[in-house]
Amino acid sequence: MELDSIRALVRDDMAAVDALILERLQSDVVLVNSVGHYIVNSGGKRLRPLLVLLAAGACGYKHRRHVDLAAVIEFIHTATLLHDDVVDDSDLRRGRETANALWGNEASVLVGDFLYSRSFQMMVDVGIMRVMAILADATNIIAEGEVLQLMNCHDPDTTEERYYEVIRCKTAKLFEAAARLGAVLGGRPEAEEQALADYGMRLGVAFQLVDDALDYSADAGELGKNIGDDLAEGKPTLPLIHVLREGAPEQVAVVRSAIENGGLDRIDAVRAAIASTGAIEYTARSAQQEAEKAIRALEAIPESPFREALAGLARFAVSRTY
Repeated sequence: MELDSIRALVRDDMAAVDALILERLQSDVVLVNSVGHYIVNSGGKRLRPLLVLLAAGACGYKHRRHVDLAAVIEFIHTATLLHDDVVDDSDLRRGRETANALWGNEASVLVGDFLYSRSFQMMVDVGIMRVMAILADATNIIAEGEVLQLMNCHDPDTTEERYYEVIRCKTAKLFEAAARLGAVLGGRPEAEEQALADYGMRLGVAFQLVDDALDYSADAGELGKNIGDDLAEGKPTLPLIHVLREGAPEQVAVVRSAIENGGLDRIDAVRAAIASTGAIEYTARSAQQEAEKAIRALEAIPESPFREALAGLARFAVSRTY
């Protein structure tokens, strides 16, 4: 299924999510409005709120709280983006200047805090303790993932296991929470809730693996950020870890130096090493394996167009070029 076909299944609900996001972004503080609207309306794929809506549909949920929780998930995600861009000193996201490039680091951090706190206000409005527990745990683990990634930066001895731990916490945990919420709202049995959680976690890992491959293989205009951003920040992602394990001594030396020092001075040599060792293909295969495991997890969920759309979302995650 194409992404547009998947979105069409929940078009009205997604329109309601977008309207709610705009409503709950409102603040008496002008700068909060400016930064919040800029980042929320900056062209994201809205995959995480889409995941809430599809999972709720797959679990037979018929009311409106899934719209509220989809907006909550998007606010949490947006808050992490604002904070990430400050930590990474990024100046381009989704093809546009980052909020910190336009308004400064202080405003970006504080508006990120506003979005976090607004999301928790909305959770309280929903009033389901199980929902609050899932999202409170998720936000805590995401923060731990950010710190783990910071600890790995400029460390060429980062293992594949440590890399996966970071992306499970930093990226995949919110996918897992989004999918799990659908089962909670639908009152589904524990086995189905866990199946959707496993699906979300695998989907999130696959999504991040593709992101990390695209950082060295995509077109900058299509990707919407600067190629080699991860290298510039000294992040040892899977393509680089693969070169360090499989490359010739001179390739290993180049990549180790690039991770240790950051910057893009040797980007051409690094990309050549990635190409010659098959690091992009290795990363893509790993992503495909995660997507297949995600789809298998859905076997515990009753058949429906929503379940098929969830499977289609996993296929999209590993076939995309942006």
